[in-house]
Amino acid sequence: MITAAAVLLSGCETMGSGSGSPPRAAPYNLSGYSAGFKEGYADACAKPARRNAERFKSDADYSMGWNDGQSVCRGR
Repeated sequence: MITAAAVLLSGCETMGSGSGSPPRAAPYNLSGYSAGFKEGYADACAKPARRNAERFKSDADYSMGWNDGQSVCRGR
């Protein structure tokens, strides 16, 4: 599954809104993933990367998204 996500999501870039809201990963289609996964992925791909430590421990979708985002966005 991680390999499939890496292929689909390779080449992470972020777009910030400038309003203090978290950036969204783009232009990847993450529509099949949960909100928690998307938020974790976006946090890992942010520059600089950030991680909500409590949520990372308690939310499996967030931690999976963060780990996948970290692998893809920082792996190059």
